[in-house]
Amino acid sequence: MNTTKISKTLLAVVLGSVMAGGTAFAEESVMDKAQSSATSAGEKIDSSVNKVGNFMDDSAITAKVKAALVDDKDIKSTDISVKTDNKVVTLSGFVESQAQAEKAVTVAKGVEGVTSVSDKLHVKDGKSQSLSGYAGDAATTSEIKAKLLADDIVPSRKVKVETTDGVVQLSGDVESQAQSDRAESIAKAVDGVKSVKNDLKVNP
Repeated sequence: MNTTKISKTLLAVVLGSVMAGGTAFAEESVMDKAQSSATSAGEKIDSSVNKVGNFMDDSAITAKVKAALVDDKDIKSTDISVKTDNKVVTLSGFVESQAQAEKAVTVAKGVEGVTSVSDKLHVKDGKSQSLSGYAGDAATTSEIKAKLLADDIVPSRKVKVETTDGVVQLSGDVESQAQSDRAESIAKAVDGVKSVKNDLKVNP
């Protein structure tokens, strides 16, 4: 009888230990989950704060660039739009000369926090954005395309030509730097061309 009582006592102790251990394990599991959730929530908050911070930085940069353009007497900033995305400033709109466009880009680059500037400014002449100006751009584009087609060096089918207010943009692919330079010189030689933006990519 004594042996049976001892066995039952031992069994009760063992079961009690197991139950206690199970409860402790459950508590640890709940704690782990709580900590994990807290960590996840913290990361989400940090991410949100970063996004808000970047937005505030971009807004501040835009405001600084606008102020700098207004302060510069050589630039008439009323027709210039300023946007900032991840500290990259984009200038768009119209200026009265290529010199003003270049000055605006220089001013924007000088503002604290700006990593780079995208120049999408257009130069307007006395008859800005008139139908005759548009017709002139179309004629300029056609003439450049014809001259590129007649040239033996430039692969004209791969070169795209766009003209806006006398500013010609060349884009597409060429096989050598010589072809790129040749296309640019042909475009510059056409009457009515104020300047050439050569965005041709050399792919040997």
